[in-house]
Amino acid sequence: MTTATSITVRVPLTIRHRPGRKTVVTPTTDGVAPVTTRADPALVKALARAFRYQRMLDQGRYASITEIAAAERVERGYLGSLLRLTLLAPDIVEAILDGRQPAGAALPIVMRTTSAAWPSQRAAIAEHSEMAYVGRPQTSPTAAASTAEPGTVRRRRPPSPLRRRLEVV
Repeated sequence: MTTATSITVRVPLTIRHRPGRKTVVTPTTDGVAPVTTRADPALVKALARAFRYQRMLDQGRYASITEIAAAERVERGYLGSLLRLTLLAPDIVEAILDGRQPAGAALPIVMRTTSAAWPSQRAAIAEHSEMAYVGRPQTSPTAAASTAEPGTVRRRRPPSPLRRRLEVV
C-alpha cells in the first residue's frame, strides 16, 4: 500500500486591496517585472462562470439549466445568456482573457452577441468598438457621415416626450 503524501507549494505574492477589487501582485524575478494584463474582470469572471456551468451540465451533475439556477441561486434567464458565452469564437475568448478585446466589448455587449456563427460574432463586437477587432478595417461614424452625398440632410430623431416636458417647464 502507498501512503498519501502532501506537497506544499509556496508562491510569493501580495494581495493589494484597491477600491472595488483585489489585485494580486507577483514579485519581480531576475529583474523582470511581471506581465500585467488589461483583461476586463467582469468579462473574465463571466466567461469562467459560463464554462463552469457548461462543464456541470456536460458531467451530468445537473440535468437542466433550471436545476443549476436553483442550486446556484441565480436567475434562469441570466444563466441561459451566460451559457451562450461558451459559444463565442475561440479567438474572441482568447482576446478577452489576454486583455486584447476591443474597447467597446464590455460584458453587456458580448452577452448580446447571440449568433452562433463566429464571423457574425466578430462583426457584432467590432461594431460596438471604435477600433476594428483584430485589425479589420472599419469606418467610423464621422467618416461615414462625411462621405454622404453633398446636399444630403441628416435627420434627427424627434425628442422624447420626457425631454419635451422638461423643455416646456
